[in-house]
Amino acid sequence: MKKNILLGLKILVIIMLIVLGKLFYDRYATKAYSPEETITYEDNSLELEVFYNRPYKKNRKIFGGLIPYGEVWRTGANEATTFSTNEDLIVDGSILESGKYTLWTIPMENSWKVIFNSKMYPWGINLDKQPYREPEFDVLVIEIPTEQIAEPLEQFSIYFEKDHDFVDLTLSWDYTKIRVPIIKEKEASKTPLSYH
Repeated sequence: MKKNILLGLKILVIIMLIVLGKLFYDRYATKAYSPEETITYEDNSLELEVFYNRPYKKNRKIFGGLIPYGEVWRTGANEATTFSTNEDLIVDGSILESGKYTLWTIPMENSWKVIFNSKMYPWGINLDKQPYREPEFDVLVIEIPTEQIAEPLEQFSIYFEKDHDFVDLTLSWDYTKIRVPIIKEKEASKTPLSYH
């Protein structure tokens, strides 16, 4: 009886090691193909930060191909992308309170929905390859028109660009880019909010 229990425990430990090894590989070995990056923007008291993973194009059709139109995307690879701000913002005309958010998108042919979600998730997608995002935690959903790029961008890129009184949160990959206009809430009353 003791031998059967010990054998069962050994088999259980081996199975657990295999499962943990696969999880480790899935989560960390993929960093070589989609390295992580943290970008920051500081202007006076304002501090913005985005953490994301940067997949490569690798001769693939990205939007409408690898990333289907009309479906939620984790906005990068691996972990869910995060966006944080230390001050309340106006994002494309809507209020976003200071805090940390996961950043999700729904790419479409002529526009993207950009979603700020208040929940943090263990990974960008679950074991069924579906986004972890829970819509009930969405605090802001906006729609931004796409812009076409003349030459394809090989690696997915997120960056901040100063544009007059606004800061653009720019997402760009392949032949497509979007610019999400951001301004501090306390400065918005001095600036016209019609951006596009």
